[in-house]
Amino acid sequence: MCLVVPHSLMSDVSAATDMGLIFLALMTLWLYLPGFIANTFAMMWGKWLPKTGYGPWPIDGGRVMKDGNRMLGDGKTWNGLIGGSLTAGLLCMLQVAIVGTTFDETTIFVTPLIGSEDAWFSIGGTYLSAYILGVFLGFACLLGDMTGSFFKRRRGLKREGEVSSKAPLLDTLPFAIMVFLWGQLFLGPSLLASNELLLPMAIIIVITPILHRSFNLIGYAIGWKDVPY
Repeated sequence: MCLVVPHSLMSDVSAATDMGLIFLALMTLWLYLPGFIANTFAMMWGKWLPKTGYGPWPIDGGRVMKDGNRMLGDGKTWNGLIGGSLTAGLLCMLQVAIVGTTFDETTIFVTPLIGSEDAWFSIGGTYLSAYILGVFLGFACLLGDMTGSFFKRRRGLKREGEVSSKAPLLDTLPFAIMVFLWGQLFLGPSLLASNELLLPMAIIIVITPILHRSFNLIGYAIGWKDVPY
């Protein structure tokens, strides 16, 4: 199996895929990590910034739709959306700082910028490119999360103060699907848009509810979340 990347990287990436599907799934999760934990960053900005006297600023502005429920609810704020996206950009920069810009087929920790020389986000140098990529992935995640909240409100599932309503699939699948969908649609010709990552992406989407639950339990244990879901 050969990934769609520049010719100079073809043999290296082929060697990585030979190490198995689980290896490739973990590598995919690493590549998309800024998008997968942007929700955590948004939650931090949504909780901490108002403590300084700024916000929260609900994205829906308090608008109630015809079904009598909020469009999104108080849990989706501009401070969370903007702060979460920008912080995801910093995480992508950190990834590049840790692993560098060369490709090593023996580890899942490869540079997110692999094969991106001609991609739209490849501007202004290595770290600026990484930052733009991370912000993009973070925004995609949070847009997917807002989509899930929109449908939760339509089902009558409401947020009560700091306690969010529980809907395991709508809390997890929309953001995971949105991150991967945007990656496939908009991140060519980088490795993140390779068709050969579709199966690993599908596997990750299936286990995302478990991953999300695990992260939430950790967040609840250390006091970042008010509920363990």
